[in-house]
Amino acid sequence: MAVLEKIRVKLGILITVLIAVALLSFIIDPQTLETTLSYFSSKYDVGKVDGKKIRYNDFQKEVDYYTNIYTLTTGSQSVSEEAMRSINESAWQSIISERYVVPQMRKAGISVGEDELVDLSQGKEISPVLAQDPVFFDATGSFSREKLLEFIHAIPGDPSGNLAQYWNFLQQNMTTQQYFTKYTSMLSGSDIITPVELRRQIEENNTSSDVEFVLVPFGFKVDTTITVTNKEIQDYYNAHKENYRQTASRDVEFVAYEVVPSEADIQAAEDDINEVYEEFSTTSNLKSFLSLNSDTPLLEYYYKKGELENEFPEIDEFAFSRNPGVMPVFRKDNTFYAVRVSDVKNMSDSAYVRHILLSYDSEALADSLVNVLNHGGDFSDLASRFSLDQNPNVPEPGDLGWLTQTSMIPGMQGVLSMRPGSIEKMETDYGLHIVTVKERTTPVKKVQLAILTKEALPSKETFQDFYAKANDLASRCEGKLENFEKITAEENLPVVPANRVAESARQLSRYDDVREVIRWIYDDKTKVGDVSPIITVNNDVYFVVALKEIREEGYAPVNSVASSITYILTNQKRAEKAKAETAARIAGLTDINVIADTLGQTVSTKDGITFGSMSGSSTDPSFIGAVAGAEPGVISGPVAGNIGVYVFKVNNRETGAFYTEDDARIKAAQVESYQLNSIPSIFSKRAEIKDNRARFY
Repeated sequence: MAVLEKIRVKLGILITVLIAVALLSFIIDPQTLETTLSYFSSKYDVGKVDGKKIRYNDFQKEVDYYTNIYTLTTGSQSVSEEAMRSINESAWQSIISERYVVPQMRKAGISVGEDELVDLSQGKEISPVLAQDPVFFDATGSFSREKLLEFIHAIPGDPSGNLAQYWNFLQQNMTTQQYFTKYTSMLSGSDIITPVELRRQIEENNTSSDVEFVLVPFGFKVDTTITVTNKEIQDYYNAHKENYRQTASRDVEFVAYEVVPSEADIQAAEDDINEVYEEFSTTSNLKSFLSLNSDTPLLEYYYKKGELENEFPEIDEFAFSRNPGVMPVFRKDNTFYAVRVSDVKNMSDSAYVRHILLSYDSEALADSLVNVLNHGGDFSDLASRFSLDQNPNVPEPGDLGWLTQTSMIPGMQGVLSMRPGSIEKMETDYGLHIVTVKERTTPVKKVQLAILTKEALPSKETFQDFYAKANDLASRCEGKLENFEKITAEENLPVVPANRVAESARQLSRYDDVREVIRWIYDDKTKVGDVSPIITVNNDVYFVVALKEIREEGYAPVNSVASSITYILTNQKRAEKAKAETAARIAGLTDINVIADTLGQTVSTKDGITFGSMSGSSTDPSFIGAVAGAEPGVISGPVAGNIGVYVFKVNNRETGAFYTEDDARIKAAQVESYQLNSIPSIFSKRAEIKDNRARFY
């Protein structure tokens, strides 16, 4: 069925889990099974949303559902790790939306009815979910109502149920998307700017001041007379507690023993390539030779001058020299190479190709059609009548379009050297083709290279050596941080710090796929000061990890943030002290130059200061605010800012008209956009979402 081919349905049957559960229930008595499952479901929930647990089985069903959608739309039964992470996140967001977000929108009075969904799929305003789905695109890449209707009409006749499943997926997305559209529309409609706010904003941005000022910088010298008490720290913490909300994280240090080839391994690789180099130079069957003796096979690709210049400039220079011969062995990183030019052609980068596809046993028909074409026959007419490829989404019957070496039907590479207008027969895995080239790019000289490669790989002995080093460190640490720090310092081992590591992390420093390390860090048995045994990552890196600090989700303890609060309070006190001292020194002075001399500073100027520029200016906000409210011609200050104390005089104030009502409305729209973008994080915070997926996935 054409529709099924369009979405490439290749769903597989996953039965391993079902078999495991069936065996478990057969072996264990019902009471034990119930107790066991209850333990796992309570202790190992995937997470919580709005106080309600997300059971592992429920989440896995959602993951399976999205995995089926993925395989249905991609046609691939193999799901990469990256795709699996995306599927996992889709399943998670779907549960959050279903259990919290959409119900909250319903509480706000929003609903999406069945008639509305019908209109979104068949009415005038098609849902973006459908309009942006390639399944419903026509040959031009635009949304087609005909394709959509074809899909819907095909659902009842699909015995696999795949079309129905995909349509259900689309309807769910349409419903959710419509809820969000209505909700954001409601918020936008309520987010208005009043006439008073509009006038004030215009005035604040159009009123500018020219100022001369004296700045007394705080400097970096520590003032030992300023002290901060524990009570002051606690009071500040209580007043600003929301600033100290934290997610769960860990601070660790680790030594990673990354297995790399030894000098003996490198020498062995060099010996291997030198041993076969002479035969490589003379063999007449390079394809067979490379398949037996090289880490890489003979590639069909042809290179043009400069194409290898960035990665292998020496090969590029050799391949296009006058008499290339065979390139001597050379080393790059831990791989040895030898190169030989296996073929040279003048060929195009791309060609616009047309074909008539026949079955393999249609040789006589193919010869007849070639004869007709060579005598002026119409290619489009013959393709529409005889070709097995009746693709309706091409400009003319028989068109394959522009083909290149990297987007080529295997077996049809010769089209890049064909003369436009000529007719040839070619065989591929699809059948017998009658081929013509409508046009092609300018031919250039290209070479096919036979590249003999031998990569130096760590030997068994090398792996054992690195493991022994890691094991020696782990053993001598005896699981204690103080031992880890002492040994690594004495032996100058490369210790890598990693702070605020989340439970969902998959990377530490430059190392990927470190889930086993993260699991040890977050294991309930792992305490601050513990050092891990050897943890193997990707089979070639051995970790020894020390846990230095644990931060639990919630509010950071006051003692852990006391130093930062002390810094804030010290700066506040220093500012007030500097302000008072400055005021005392300039009391009674009315000339800005005299004030500058008295304070040992110079007079600076700044023109065009507006109150509306406060959020986007590098100038001290406290200074901008004080200038906006100051009386012109009068010495003002001192004002304590972020970097020092200001004394200033407004010399001139003007009211312009460059900031218009339109500018104010654009600014309001920007604020509204920021607010709408904050909705997901607000929902997440209010739902008190607990994400434990990292324990399982």
